[in-house]
Amino acid sequence: MTINVLFVCLGNICRSPMAEAVFQQLVDEAGLTDKFHIDSAGTGSWHIGEKAHPGTRAILNEHGIVYNGRARQVTAQDMADPQTYIITMDQSNSNNLRRQFGNHSNQHRLLDFSSQNAESDVPDPYYTNNFEYVYQLVADGCRGLLETIRQREGL
Repeated sequence: MTINVLFVCLGNICRSPMAEAVFQQLVDEAGLTDKFHIDSAGTGSWHIGEKAHPGTRAILNEHGIVYNGRARQVTAQDMADPQTYIITMDQSNSNNLRRQFGNHSNQHRLLDFSSQNAESDVPDPYYTNNFEYVYQLVADGCRGLLETIRQREGL
């Protein structure tokens, strides 16, 4: 059985690729690589085919994480499997997905799994340039998400 996890933000160049890369590293470190398929996508189409934002790539590199993905847009196929964990970066992206694809029984915001902060939305560093702060939020949320999935899936 493969556990599918899809991280979603607006353009798929800042937050969701960061979460994808961080979560992949956590999964790899836990020895669970063969149990997961991890991906990211955006609700918008502006950046399809582009590399992650230079700020995202730089902060991942600073933390020893390699990411080479390209931006893509969420598809109906992504949303078709009710077992897929759809993990959005903020309420706006959650709302966009619901408007476009309807309710998904396994859709959550990343910071619903956070243990160390009071934020509910991961702010978009595209506008703030605060990539380190966003990385800390994403890393905390990803640790909590992995622990939750391990408990739910018996890993």
